Amino acid sequence: MSPYIPILGIMVLAGGFLVMSVVLSLTVGPRRYNRVKYDTYECGIDPTPAAVGGGRFPIKYYITAMMFLVFDVEVAFLYPWAVTFDELGVFGFAAMMIFLIVLGVAYFYEIRRGGLEWD
Repeated sequence: MSPYIPILGIMVLAGGFLVMSVVLSLTVGPRRYNRVKYDTYECGIDPTPAAVGGGRFPIKYYITAMMFLVFDVEVAFLYPWAVTFDELGVFGFAAMMIFLIVLGVAYFYEIRRGGLEWD
């Protein structure tokens, strides 16, 4: 049990810091009501009531977020490959080239569809 005591101590310290931070923010922080602070925010679009039957709404912000996630994951997969480049050999190089070609096709498809143009 003794090897786990430092881990338990860190967990207790982190929990104490969490509780102390919340209590201090509630007691010391400002208590001014601000309508803008509590208003909904929708990615730069002023919120409007929904149209009858649902209506259409612009999804360009969500498309941009999805593109960011896809290409961000690509970069996350490139880091381990770059670190172990010398050890992987030809097979690792070929596998990563196939991966980059597939993502390159997706990138050029997105360019042709106009997904990177901001209206």
